[in-house]
Amino acid sequence: MPTLGPAFVAAIAYVDPGNVATNLTAGATLGYTLVWVVVVASLVAVLVQFQAAKLGMATGRSLPELCRRRFGKWGNRVLWLQAEVVVLATDLAEFVGAAIGLQLLFGMPVAVSAGATAVVSLLLLLELRRHGRTRPFELASAAALLLVGAGVGYDIVFVGHQSAGGLASGLIPNLGGDGALLLAMGIVGATVMPHAVYLHSALVQGRGISAQDARRQPALVRRILRLDCSLALGLATMINVSMIALGAGLGAATNGAWAGDLVAAHGELAARIGGAAALAFAIALLSSGVSSTGVGTLAGDVVMRGFLGRRVPVHVRRIITMAPAVLALLAGAPLTGLLVLSQVVISLGVPVALFLLVYFCRDRTLMGSLTNAPLTTAIAAAAAAVVALLACSLSLIWLL
Repeated sequence: MPTLGPAFVAAIAYVDPGNVATNLTAGATLGYTLVWVVVVASLVAVLVQFQAAKLGMATGRSLPELCRRRFGKWGNRVLWLQAEVVVLATDLAEFVGAAIGLQLLFGMPVAVSAGATAVVSLLLLLELRRHGRTRPFELASAAALLLVGAGVGYDIVFVGHQSAGGLASGLIPNLGGDGALLLAMGIVGATVMPHAVYLHSALVQGRGISAQDARRQPALVRRILRLDCSLALGLATMINVSMIALGAGLGAATNGAWAGDLVAAHGELAARIGGAAALAFAIALLSSGVSSTGVGTLAGDVVMRGFLGRRVPVHVRRIITMAPAVLALLAGAPLTGLLVLSQVVISLGVPVALFLLVYFCRDRTLMGSLTNAPLTTAIAAAAAAVVALLACSLSLIWLL
């Protein structure tokens, strides 16, 4: 039991506000057509997070720490800079989601909700990370996953307009429909998150199994990590599929008038179903945003400590990472535009994190008996290449 939990922290990244916006839009405009994309992207995510956790347990070091030992000073500075930009972009998306949630719940102006989100997330993180404890944060992450799932599930039941046949047909690969390819790329880009890879490799350490013990018991380690990743990311997958189903149901209920906008979704739920449905949606969105901001801050700490060998107090780290998001919201930047921009920047960091992960996991001098088999390396490399290609193509399409 002490070894279970890190995957639930990483899984928060897979149900952040970027996922909410992308999945609801896919459901509203294309129905269940892209359910298969969510499932396939989630399977790749399980493989990626499993590899990251295995790397951390086999070596006793995080992915950034291994880079610091392997690459030169300037190489690590470049890697740190791109990873830091990814963390900042991640925080931007999560702050936007939390700010929208507070706005929907209490009618706050965006500027006020941005400040409130900053204070709440800072206090929450300081409390959960007091004296270096990670277990409370893992439990809180699991609770946040359940809360997001409960909110989405409640709305699905009361919105209705669901089709079991449509959901089943959505498991068959199909990119028919206007904008399907772009939305599919957006789902992939919002699913595999670089900061979750860096963080997961650090969270699995100090679990009562040393790196030497892990390499002596490879079968046990693999079972532990498979269970943790399967439970956490399986739950995240069900939530993401449920978001598409909710988008499809609400789109059908409005005869296509609603096309995925988060603020408009709250209004439609309140008008058609009632205040309870709108409240459940707002709470789910707020929970997604606030919990994700904590994950982003922890990832930033791992990135700086690993690549540069430096560490700053967690509250300073929190202030640094949330400053650009707060300033953008205070300046009145469009919320949808900020979400799109954040996903573009994040997707550019995907190839780097996945390449580093595959590179180290195939190194027998590091991994010992937990080294990837040639077939596993080939599958992981192929999956990483496809995800990286889709992510970078999405960035180019959005930028152009």
